[in-house]
Amino acid sequence: MPNLNDIMEMMDALETKAVVSIPTRCVAVRNRHSTCQKCIDACLADAIHIEKNELEIDAGACVACGACIAVCPTSALISVDPMEEELAAAVAATTPAADGTTVIACARKAARQVGDPDKYAVVPCLARMDERLVVELAARGVVDIQLVDGVCATCKYRGAVPAIDDTVASARELLGAVGSDTVITRTSEFPEAVRVADLQKAVGAARREFFTSTGHYAKDVAKSAAEKMVNEKLKQLKLQKEEQSLRDKLGVKNGAGKMPTIDAERNMEILDALARIGEPVEEEMFTRIFGDVEVDVEKCSGCGMCVMFCPTDALRKSLDVHPDKARAYMEFSMAECTQCNLCADACLKKCIEVVPVVSLAELFDFEPRLVEISASKSGNKLFNRNK
Repeated sequence: MPNLNDIMEMMDALETKAVVSIPTRCVAVRNRHSTCQKCIDACLADAIHIEKNELEIDAGACVACGACIAVCPTSALISVDPMEEELAAAVAATTPAADGTTVIACARKAARQVGDPDKYAVVPCLARMDERLVVELAARGVVDIQLVDGVCATCKYRGAVPAIDDTVASARELLGAVGSDTVITRTSEFPEAVRVADLQKAVGAARREFFTSTGHYAKDVAKSAAEKMVNEKLKQLKLQKEEQSLRDKLGVKNGAGKMPTIDAERNMEILDALARIGEPVEEEMFTRIFGDVEVDVEKCSGCGMCVMFCPTDALRKSLDVHPDKARAYMEFSMAECTQCNLCADACLKKCIEVVPVVSLAELFDFEPRLVEISASKSGNKLFNRNK
């Protein structure tokens, strides 16, 4: 249980921050050869810096658009304003009031006070939206999702427009793969049912907080998520105080033969929601959420670097024996692949490729696939070394 000093220190660390990082989840921190710069590419303000196994966010430069959160493959970036559970609670409260239509507006549009604040949720920028929330809404029976922004040429978030479009396109691809009837519309105006009838009501709402948890379930979820984030942040602060090596920070143990892994939570939640919507109606899907791997066996040396560095355990050793002694197997779980590309970046022979087209049958099967590789001629001793 964190003491008062811990809590105060954590609050200082989070002060003025809209986004906090969990560096041990970042693939560029885990391996300096990682080419992943998705958060940097999405950032409008050049507020994210990754160098020499360090991930830093310049809170002063950050404009809180949230685009980095939507594209991070390993959820190394967490939204504080709003937290995911706060947004989910706001959506849950406002959707019934809008006759079953989910309306999410950017803060600039909300400030114009033309919409009924009880009928829509607010985010600083629509770039904060990600596929997980959209797919979950569809799984809960919402058939009309409207994303309202100002589409303003002078908006400080205007550079996020491509990121918003990418997220909407990605969500539509996921929903289309299972035959969902949910329609996602990006518009510059509130739907008629959400337009404010009482201007005084809208003005009064501007003085309230953007997000309010409603119902015991929503409050419990938000509390659980907040505690998780606090504990993660306190752990990071403790590590910062201590002069530790990278392997200590990442929790690498002697003789483990593999980096510690993290759960592909977003993948699993999206897949669970898709399964509740229906069976796949297509054979393949282009997606930025899940990935597939292809290995050039002739180039492969069986070094095991791809398995060692895979952050989500999508690649792992197999106990199955290949009938050809010159060949071996590794297991691949498509559901847990986040397209972080670290397996390809860590590969010594550059023989593995991550592709964004996945088989729906395999994705929904959940069973790992055997991938043929070359048999290793010598054991991998990288993590058996002394410190």
